[in-house]
Amino acid sequence: MHSKNLLVALIVVAALGVRVASAQPALGAQGVEGEPYRLQQWLVPSPDPETASRALLLRPSGEGPFPLAVIAHASTQNALRRAQMPQPEYRALAGWLVARGFAVLVPERPGHGATGGKYLEDQGGCDEADFARSGRVTADEIAVAAGLLRQQSFIRPEGAVVIGHSAGAWGALALAGEDPKAIAAIIAFAPGRGGHANDLPDRVCAPHTLTAAANEFGKKARVKVTWLVAANDSYFSPTFSRQLVDAFRAGSGKVDFQVLPAHGSEGHWLVESESGVKLAAAQLARALNARSPSPAKKK
Repeated sequence: MHSKNLLVALIVVAALGVRVASAQPALGAQGVEGEPYRLQQWLVPSPDPETASRALLLRPSGEGPFPLAVIAHASTQNALRRAQMPQPEYRALAGWLVARGFAVLVPERPGHGATGGKYLEDQGGCDEADFARSGRVTADEIAVAAGLLRQQSFIRPEGAVVIGHSAGAWGALALAGEDPKAIAAIIAFAPGRGGHANDLPDRVCAPHTLTAAANEFGKKARVKVTWLVAANDSYFSPTFSRQLVDAFRAGSGKVDFQVLPAHGSEGHWLVESESGVKLAAAQLARALNARSPSPAKKK
């Protein structure tokens, strides 16, 4: 399956419903709400009918409906590291979004951590990596997970925001071709695949292939992208990120590209910390304020 639009994603969710129910635990909320921000474990569908994705849901007080924000996490080609990954939380970013009226879904994609299952977004070997395919598959995973939340009465079906980090941001770029009414904004923190090639900083697998894939995503883009990278990101440096941005723009994609101040010893992980979210707060707010309709006020 390739992510063509969110309507297709919803159809996939519906079509797989019986198969998912027979192969997976029941989808939806898994237990009661907790703290902070009504924190709740969920199971959401994935493109693999045999694998339900673990997810965290956070939301404001009240009944909503709330606009949805989906946070797509980073990844690695190393199978052992993927298996050992803790469930992604992005707690500071999620809290920042909830305070601004969003319900926030943080799904753990197949092939990672406790979700397990097949690593659907595998890019292949460094020299022959298929970055376009991996991005499209990641986009599918994001869209299908979000599809279940869009069916909930407390979620607005339109005006969603997708915020991606690294490989998750690369998948978010592939979602830029969606209907702007469905996805109102995409915020990509250091998007890319193949960074730290052979575990070396400032080395990227098949950079020309990655650039070509960025151009491909840009050709289909309809949603404006806010593209953020820290000055000391050694996975996708500001210089290389500008090359990706130029390729995306050459394909007709609209991008607001900003280099954030250096953060810690490795800026690639900026978005995972409270101090990093503070550094990016102005750019985040600008991207959210530009969307339409505006998010619901916290009740």
